[in-house]
This record gives sequence, C-alpha cells and structure tokens, in this order.
Amino acid sequence: MQLGLDFSLVEALVAGVDEVGRGPLCGPVVTAAVILDPTRPIQGLNDSKKLSEARRERLFDEIREKALAWCIARAEVEEIDRLNILHATMLAMQRAVEGLAVTPKLALIDGNRCPRLAVPAAPVVKGDSQVPAIAAASILAKVSRDREMCELDRLYPGYGLAGHKGYPTPTHLAALQALGVTPIHRRSFAPVRRLLEEAQAATFSI
Repeated sequence: MQLGLDFSLVEALVAGVDEVGRGPLCGPVVTAAVILDPTRPIQGLNDSKKLSEARRERLFDEIREKALAWCIARAEVEEIDRLNILHATMLAMQRAVEGLAVTPKLALIDGNRCPRLAVPAAPVVKGDSQVPAIAAASILAKVSRDREMCELDRLYPGYGLAGHKGYPTPTHLAALQALGVTPIHRRSFAPVRRLLEEAQAATFSI
C-alpha cells in the first residue's frame, strides 16, 4: 500500500478491483484494488491479458509507485474448496478493498457482480478494458499470481506451473494423471476431484 496521499483528492477516490485465477486447478485466487492518482497518470493501462509479460512487469512497478493506494489480496486453496470459487473470489476482493490505505468513495468491480463492501460498489463488464483503475488492478493481480506460480513450479516440478500458471491445459492434466494431486490443487474442481475419487476407488478395490 502507498502512503503520502494528497487528501484534497479524497472526494474523487474511486477504486478499481479485479481478480486473477478463477479458472486454474491450483493455487490461490488473487485480487487487487487500486486508486489511481489523477496527477500522476500512467500510460498504457489495459486488460493485463492484452499486455506482454514485459509490459505488465514494468507497469506493475509503475502502478505501485504512482497510485494513491493499492492492495493485493487473495483467497487460499482451502478457502476456494470450502466456499466455492465465486465466494472465495468475492472474499478476496473484500480483502483488497479493505486493505487500501484510504477508503474509496466508490469501488468499480470487473465483471457482473460485486462483493459485499462497506463502500458503494458497481460492476463493470469488461471493466479491465474500459476503466484504467480496474486495468491497473488486473495488472497487479496477474503479475503477483504469475510470480507465485513460478515459485510453486520450483516446489512442485513436473507440472509445468510456470508455463500454464495452473490452468487446465493438456500438459497440466497429463501431469496430474502421472504425478498425482498436490497440496496446492483445488480438490473441489472437477478434474482434481475425479482423480481423487478414482484413487480412492482403486484403494477400496484392492
């Protein structure tokens, strides 16, 4: 989070909120909330998926330097399995907004629904392509999660996590079949749950 705020701008504070990682079979869902500083514009903000990795990395540092406030939050695999991915994502978004150094006057949420927040909120479909603050949040969330998946790739070699970032690619599914389910896999997701059920059935049949 960024301090040293110009409180003359507080009346105009709008937070953009986005998530990354709803679809993968493993790892956390990561969210971010960003309040941009209108006096310190950032060029090139866009949906993180439309930017190159090098561009995202540069913008990641620039957003954290120039934003009035920012927060990166998450929901863990255990929370995803307990709550389901939608509710875990909403929880992570709540944490991101609540973690901002300044309370926004409005939170704009990428997508078609909003988490429960203590401030007014509105959903914006495809907001990461339309609202700069949401685009900034999408960049912070994606870079943060991608970096974590590269670390997890070193802890759990053979699954290709650094490449597919946990999404259900053929490479990932084949590795799951060959190597089994790890502690970072989401047991409530169908491909993982199916493997666990098959393993359990095989055990009982012995």
